[in-house]
Amino acid sequence: MGRLLIRRKAREPEPPVAALVGAILGLLAFLLAFTFAMTSSRFDARRELVIEDANRIRTAYLYTRLLPEKQGQALRQLFPEYVALRLHITSLAVAKKREPRIDEVQRLMWREAMSLVPENMDSEVRSLFINALNEVHTVHTTRKTVALNYHIPGAIWAVLNLLSAMSMLSLGYQTGMFSARRLAGIPLLAAAFALVITMIAAMDATGQRGFLISQQPLEDVLKLIQSGKY
Repeated sequence: MGRLLIRRKAREPEPPVAALVGAILGLLAFLLAFTFAMTSSRFDARRELVIEDANRIRTAYLYTRLLPEKQGQALRQLFPEYVALRLHITSLAVAKKREPRIDEVQRLMWREAMSLVPENMDSEVRSLFINALNEVHTVHTTRKTVALNYHIPGAIWAVLNLLSAMSMLSLGYQTGMFSARRLAGIPLLAAAFALVITMIAAMDATGQRGFLISQQPLEDVLKLIQSGKY
């Protein structure tokens, strides 16, 4: 009986080891929560910017009906292509391929807006349209920056992966000291952490590799423009 108690005590993990494992797991949990909050905020911003983009385009397009026929007709011909270019950008390569044409269409829009200055028209309507067009281009720049340039820094990914490996190794060491039979639960815990990290990576990615942002608001605007009802 005494020998059995001695063996059990020998298998108990030492308090410093248990404290170290707990500290590492706590750090990993904190970093996961911090990283998830960062990427979740960016994901929500990307989704809200699509809605704002659609609203700004719709407003600017409707204002073209109040412009002189020459400029209004030219602008109404540019808007469908502009919206179509903004749809279904699934990767950085696609974005770079379309960006020159998007810039060209924006320049053509501004040229038509500048031609309104000498026109004999309501100055308030002219001001409203120019402001609306400026907001369309501002939202485009914001969407491009948030979607393509803002990502979780590589240093955070490196620390997160290193801390995950350290956590699993230290937890396996502690569990092995206590009971070899409990090692079976380590793969499940590792898989759980891996799933969370995979979800964070998918939210942070842009395009088909990540969680896709619905483009339905822009698709609805494109249908409205192509219908010619407004």
